[in-house]
Order: sequence, then structure tokens, then C-alpha cells
Amino acid sequence: MAVSRRRFLGTALAAGTFPAMVRSAGDIESLRAAPFVAQLAPEDYPATPVWAYEGRVPGPEIRVRQGERVIRRLVNDLPQPTTIHWHGVRLANGMDGVPDLTQSVIPPGETFDYDFEVPDAGTFWYHPHHRTWEQLARGLSGALIVEERRPPETDADITLVISDWRLAEDASLHESFGALHDRAHGGRIGNWVTVNGEGNWSRASRRNERLRLRLINTANGRILSLSLEGLAGRVVALDGMPLETPGVPGEIVLAPGQRVDLFLDVTAAEGGEATIRSRERDGTYVLAGFPVTGTARSAPLGPVDALPPNPVPALGDLAGARRATLAMEGGAMGRLEAALVDGARVPIREMAAQGLAWAMNGVASLPETPLLDVGLGETVHLAMANDTAWPHGMHLHGHHFREVRPGGAFGPLRDTLLVAPRSAAEIAFVADNPGDWLFHCHMVDHAASGMTTWIRVG
Repeated sequence: MAVSRRRFLGTALAAGTFPAMVRSAGDIESLRAAPFVAQLAPEDYPATPVWAYEGRVPGPEIRVRQGERVIRRLVNDLPQPTTIHWHGVRLANGMDGVPDLTQSVIPPGETFDYDFEVPDAGTFWYHPHHRTWEQLARGLSGALIVEERRPPETDADITLVISDWRLAEDASLHESFGALHDRAHGGRIGNWVTVNGEGNWSRASRRNERLRLRLINTANGRILSLSLEGLAGRVVALDGMPLETPGVPGEIVLAPGQRVDLFLDVTAAEGGEATIRSRERDGTYVLAGFPVTGTARSAPLGPVDALPPNPVPALGDLAGARRATLAMEGGAMGRLEAALVDGARVPIREMAAQGLAWAMNGVASLPETPLLDVGLGETVHLAMANDTAWPHGMHLHGHHFREVRPGGAFGPLRDTLLVAPRSAAEIAFVADNPGDWLFHCHMVDHAASGMTTWIRVG
């Protein structure tokens, strides 16, 4: 049974509301990153100093149609360098926003013009890729929505940006960014969760109204386990990529960086409330509410059809694929004794003194040579072994992949895969996008403390 809306977990923070701050940004030509103050906590608590794009938490929602261009000038008014990564977009390599791999950092007071075409319709997002463990936790993220050329029929298309904050008792951001304990465990987990910048998000709905909900997990480390009440329908896309056959939503698990699109009919009665609920260790909480104030139609709309597929190259026979392995080691309760750091073998205690806790294939942090150097159009088959006590959400830039399941069946297209502790997983993809592409854990504190590698295509 769900209890009241999410509060500071383990505190007595009172309820409150916060006016919505998200609006369409199709006419905004710049994204200014700067300090800002947002009323994240209830109104009887102080506002929270954050970092934000265009003075909004989350940043302005950017909406374009499939095949159009996204053109934004990043204006850096932060006290440290930054970049923007366009998460999940199969874009030109120079626009990917990864320091020292695809571009230089943008110093304070400087600008950078991002200009790229979006080949795929779907739900994507943007966030920094420099000191991500700090800048993301301070509030820098936003949704990038690419609409289908002929969007399907719905009554409303709603983006829910789910963010995780670690707040002190005065509602300021806890300054424990990059703490070694977080890095060696599950990452920076907050005590306050917002939807579109609100701790008590809701939207009036009508019975039998059809909603398209786009859920984005922008947390540093929190894995979301979500369920629906008073809403019935289908999962139609994961990580922006349409499912060939829409699925019935049960428990919806979203690792950091992952997204899900749902087409849902409001089944709750008039005067009731449909909800999205989050299961936590201490109970289940209402994350978002849809109070039912009327009736849209006498019966729900017809069955939910699959969305049009995106132009991702199809996987063929993997017999001739380029194969590689990736061993994940380290972290608390791990078995890592030492790893290569800048070419030298360093014991785990010395690694910890440098803020490093993890290794992949025996190397901590970005190696000088790529995990794979493949020709354009080659198929890659990568086997991963998670020999750690923690889950890892492995994110590949510039491509979408499929999980290769036992028996050889392919899973749905994704750009981020959650790999459970002490388990193995395999992925495969066609390397059709030239450039140097990052592959890392999207528990961003894990990436900052060793879990990054890269793939060269072309």
C-alpha cells in the first residue's frame, strides 16, 4: 500500500507544493548554465541553491520532429568548465560532449554551439559530461523530445523528469559530492526525489483519457522501481527506441539514464486518483499523481499500436561479429587488489586515495587505447562480467544495442543496460556511427572512479 507523497526519507519534512517550471523550448536558441535558486523542498523550507539551464529545474524541454536539427549555444556561467552530452542521440561524434574524447571543455564565460540532426524519434535527455558526479547532482539536466513525423493519437504527451537530490536539513544541497563512500558503493543516493522539479507533482486527468508518459531517470545513482495504480496500457519504447510489440507494464525498473515511454488510459474513477509509485527499502511512495476530475469519453480508445521503428541497423548473424570482453571489478566488498592507473599498477588502497574504486579489464579510468577499434559497419558482440557487489548501468554513446540473451535471442534496443551484481550480460550492435565513443557506467560516481572505456569506429 502506497503512503503519502515522497518526503525526505527518514526525516519529518512537511508536505508542500512547487509550481511547474518546464515548458517547451523550441524557440530558445541558447542554454545558459548558471547558479540558480529553486524551491525544491516544501515552501516552509528555504529555497535550494542549484545549478540550472536557463533558470529552470529541470532545464527547458527541447522538442523537435524526427529528422530536424537541434541547434543550441551553451553559455557557461558556472564557476567551472562544462559540456553537454545529448544522452541516447545517435549524433555526429563532435557533438557528443565528452571532454578529451570528442571536444574540449568549455571554460567559465565561454560558449559552444551544438548543432546536430536527430535521426530517431523518442525520449532523450541532456546533461553535463564534465564533473558529471557534481554538475548533475547540482541540477543540470533537461529533456530532449523527438516527436514522430506523424505522432500517434493521445490526449496529452507528458514528460516526467525524475531527479534525486541529497539535501541537508536546511534544504541546501549536501556538499558530499564525489565522496569515496558513494563511489565505492551504489553512488550518490539522495533523500529527496522530484518530478519536474516538484516533490509533490500532480496533474488533473479525466477517466478514459489516454496519456503518453515519458519517464526519464536523471539520478546520479538511484535505480527506480515504479508501479502504476489507476492507469492501464502498454510500454511502447525503452531508451527512446520503439518496442516491436508493446508490453504490459508491471514493475518498471529504470537505471540512471534510462527512459520509458508508456501509452496509458486513466482507469481510476472520477474523484479518485491515478498514481505512479516508487518502491523503496522503507515502503512505497506516490511519485506522481493524476487526480481524476471528469470523464474524457465513455470508453477507452482502441488498442495501442507499436510506434514506427527508428532507422537503427538490424543485427544479423553474430557468427562473424567482432568480439570483446569487459570485466568489471572493484567497489566495496569487491575482490580488486590493484589496477592500472596511467599505465602503472596501483594497489587498491592507493587507488582509493586518488578517488578511484573500480576497474574495467584491469584499468581504472579512461584507457589510452580503445576497448575495440572496429571498421564502419562492423557488428560488435561484447560480453560483460560484473564481478562486483553492485549493479552497473552500462551506457554506450552514439549507438543503440541489443542484449544477447541466453539461447541467442535479442532483447529490445537500448543505450543503457543494468547489469546485476555477480552476473554476466552480452550486448551486440552494428558500429555504424564513426568516431570515438564512450562506454561507461551511468552511476556517474562509478564512472568518475574508474568505470569508463571507449570504442573507436571507422
